Amino acid sequence: MGIIGLGPHGERAAPPERVVLLPNDIAMARRKKFRVAIIMHTLESDWSKQLVTGIIGTLGDAGAIVVEVVDCSFSAEAQIHALKRIRLMQLDCVISLPITSEAVADAHRMIAESGTRLVLVDNVPSGLLPSKDYASFVSADNYGLGMMAAEMLSEHIPQNGSIALLGYDKEFFATNEREISFSRWISTNRPDITTNIYHFNSIRTVGQLAKDLLTKPYCPSGMFVVWDTPCVEVLKVMNQIDNHVPITTIDLGSEVASSLAQNGPIKGISAQRPFQQGESIGKTTVTDLLGRKCPDWVALPGLAVRQSNVAESYQAIWRMPAPRAILDGLAPRKNNLNSEI
Repeated sequence: MGIIGLGPHGERAAPPERVVLLPNDIAMARRKKFRVAIIMHTLESDWSKQLVTGIIGTLGDAGAIVVEVVDCSFSAEAQIHALKRIRLMQLDCVISLPITSEAVADAHRMIAESGTRLVLVDNVPSGLLPSKDYASFVSADNYGLGMMAAEMLSEHIPQNGSIALLGYDKEFFATNEREISFSRWISTNRPDITTNIYHFNSIRTVGQLAKDLLTKPYCPSGMFVVWDTPCVEVLKVMNQIDNHVPITTIDLGSEVASSLAQNGPIKGISAQRPFQQGESIGKTTVTDLLGRKCPDWVALPGLAVRQSNVAESYQAIWRMPAPRAILDGLAPRKNNLNSEI
């Protein structure tokens, strides 16, 4: 699937193949020994861990040293503090995933003004411009991910049913794109379905929001949750109240993938490619530090995951065998050779 969405400034995406490090580039980078810090919104999710692994490995191949990885725990205040502190460390580049668009904008702008290069992941703070304030923006095609999730969920929603879209109430490019594209796909392709949008402000509150919706006299026919970590909290609530409706979400975390494999409430997952995205971020960072112009926006396509391809998708995305909870949930396939004997 190609890139469908547009970037935060309306730009067309460049595929990750556009940013390549040749042997001479790597040799030159190793001589320079660039120093880089990584500022993450969280390090708790499977997605974050794989993304950081891809970044660090690629930078290490090019001799760049990661001096610090900061977990901001979804706190804008923590991210602002980290950026102010790191600005004084005279690094070559800061790779940051901004928690919001507004609150952390000035702190990110100070990085650029200090002469340190800035590479952004998944979100661009308000007012920051490519080439002027940051070198490049690297993300998944979040618009495409939302469309995938809508199409997969629609297959399980009855005529004239309703969907509860559980979105994030922060200004965040990635989740905003998912909400917009999900709603547009449903209104265009399944106009009989009503989509009601609700927002949570933290992982801690999403469970209660889901419980309130699922215990109403007219509960939704299905749910879309904008990423897998809050979706896990929704699954816990469904088990507690014994009310399961079809769900789709974004990111192939172990728990939602297990629910999909075991024919649970999860009926489809729009998977990002965090390890590959991390590699692209690393290559983009080194390319920029070597003085070469990078695309304003580098984007990776998503992968539609259903029960039929969950095990192989897990392997492809996480670069490891699928957990037993996934493999045990899948029906055994017939041995064609034995059936012919």
